[in-house]
Amino acid sequence: MAKKQRKRNREREYVIPPHIEEHRQRSARMRGWKPHPPLPQRRVVLGGFGLFLICAGFSLALWLPAHFLAQDLRSQGVTAAARVIGVDDNPAHVKVRFVQGPKSGTEVDLWDYAGMYPDVNVGDPMLVTYDPKDPQRSLARNWVSNPPANLPAYGTSALALLALGLTVIVIVRRRKILRMREAPTPEAVSLTKS
Repeated sequence: MAKKQRKRNREREYVIPPHIEEHRQRSARMRGWKPHPPLPQRRVVLGGFGLFLICAGFSLALWLPAHFLAQDLRSQGVTAAARVIGVDDNPAHVKVRFVQGPKSGTEVDLWDYAGMYPDVNVGDPMLVTYDPKDPQRSLARNWVSNPPANLPAYGTSALALLALGLTVIVIVRRRKILRMREAPTPEAVSLTKS
């Protein structure tokens, strides 16, 4: 009679060959691996910061002269009655003649406030505040006491803040990606431990 073969315990006796086990570990690591996102270039960061500086410069150029003119006229300006003698259709200038005070008969062009002029017609009376040392520096009286909204300055300020915010976001993203690339891989960690 033939000998009975003994059943063997498959789990204890069978050993996976080393190259197969290494292959399984690599494939498990690859399932969790994700490619790094593209790194934002330095020129994008510099471009965003340059755009911020340009918008901030335009904003300051629109805010400061109008603000300082109104403040100077508030502190040392003289108010006099005037009559509008010339307005072009845009208006790109408003010309007035003083009809009262020491500068009576003097004709001046009103200064613009951030590129804006009062909405007046030829022959309209108005109160004008001017600098006694330089009558050419003059504004409508209601614009000195309560300046109009400086829309171009508001717009460029908003663009400057937007450009700064986007630049900060790109810098944070760039740093995060660089940290991910510098982080040690599990293979490097296992090599350093042994």
